Amino acid sequence: MVTIPEFDLSSSTGPKYLVLSEAIRGAIGNGRLSPGDRLPPVRELAYQLGVTPGTVARAYQRLTDAGALSAQVGRGTFVAAGEPGRNRRLDDDNWKRQTEAPEAEGVNLFSPRLPDVGQVAAIRDAFARIGQTDPMRLLNYPMRHAYRPLREAVVHWLRDVPLGPLSDEDVVLTHGGQSAICTVLQAVLAGPRPVILVEDLSYAGFRRAAEILRAEAVGVPLDGEGVVPGELEAIAHRTGAQVFCTSPEVQNPTALHTPLARRKALAEVARRTGMQILDDDCYRMGPAAAPSYRMLAPERGWHVSSLSKTLTPALRVGFAIAPQGRGGDLRRVAEYGFFGIAQPLAEVMELLLKDHRTETLIEAVRHEIAAYIRIAVNVLGRHDLVWHEDVPFVWLHLPSGWRAAAFCRAAAAEGVQIRSADEFALRDGRAPHAVRIAVNAQVSIGSFEAALMRLKRLLDNPPEQIAV
Repeated sequence: MVTIPEFDLSSSTGPKYLVLSEAIRGAIGNGRLSPGDRLPPVRELAYQLGVTPGTVARAYQRLTDAGALSAQVGRGTFVAAGEPGRNRRLDDDNWKRQTEAPEAEGVNLFSPRLPDVGQVAAIRDAFARIGQTDPMRLLNYPMRHAYRPLREAVVHWLRDVPLGPLSDEDVVLTHGGQSAICTVLQAVLAGPRPVILVEDLSYAGFRRAAEILRAEAVGVPLDGEGVVPGELEAIAHRTGAQVFCTSPEVQNPTALHTPLARRKALAEVARRTGMQILDDDCYRMGPAAAPSYRMLAPERGWHVSSLSKTLTPALRVGFAIAPQGRGGDLRRVAEYGFFGIAQPLAEVMELLLKDHRTETLIEAVRHEIAAYIRIAVNVLGRHDLVWHEDVPFVWLHLPSGWRAAAFCRAAAAEGVQIRSADEFALRDGRAPHAVRIAVNAQVSIGSFEAALMRLKRLLDNPPEQIAV
């Protein structure tokens, strides 16, 4: 393994992963790094340079995609073979195309987009290993016991989440978080026209799941700490609701957090009214701030999670977790509905969850997202903004003179796509004049900041109000 030349990134401008990738590229071009040289592991180089592992991983991935480096499973990262001092895929025009952001095409801040900090290479490695599996595993229906290793990996993965006693028998694997929500609701809802309760402003997936299950979704008012307990109890009694769907760790779209005292009060309301609680934990990127409803109300707390917001949404694997003693209800829905997720995909997820690199990659994603959130706060912070570094979006209450729909249209005309509060409200509900702005970490920090500056100009210059 060679020693990387001394790169000083402290005084550099722009994203450090781009500066580092240019520096390594230069070292290859001038012969300081030669074909076949093994580069230091990500963590080691990050420590040496005083940057995050995600910065190094992303620089390595950029160079691997450009053909300058070669990642070899189980061995490390090497300088790729090629002409001395030059790689045929690293000509200036090609490199420019790969590193510049497509600003002219606009910036999509509609839904969060994760950076590639090395997870693409890890996923490719996992698929390559699965390609060598027993052929019979690729020809036959998987039996239920075949999923046990992944379920056990999920239990280990969630070891720091306050869920209460948990075994693999409580876990059902689904096709993403939305599939997990539908699976839980199918296991719980009964009768010809059941009712679920959701926050007045909430993830649209709750309502869509209710619609396909012929259930009615009814909104419950929010305050700064989440759903109001008295309102929840009154509406539950009036409607006979069977399930309360909520996102207490990261409320989507408001980015609010429900503190422990409020959670306890809501759990008691659920007990008094006989409701189940569906806890959607898909947006949490950092440590849990309070016990889950599964721990607070173990007889009625259902938990839904996935890796879509922390590693990748592309694999479409989610986790539905039943209250103690109700795992059989979940399994029955999954087995009757879709037999289970694809066995090769389950094996890929097992490899990723057991790979020691994955936690490092997720931490690197968090660092990248936090950097973008800090930019958002710097640009938009003088306005009424709700944010957290571990949440990949911000919630912006619009100043006087702007309505949400008009602001979104004006933003689109400036090449910036964002979501109106109306998209999170029930059909007959009222939405505030607010918008959700998601982090798109697949564009450069500069492009992201430029998009926010265009939004700031709109915020500072609302359309003229004419009194009649």
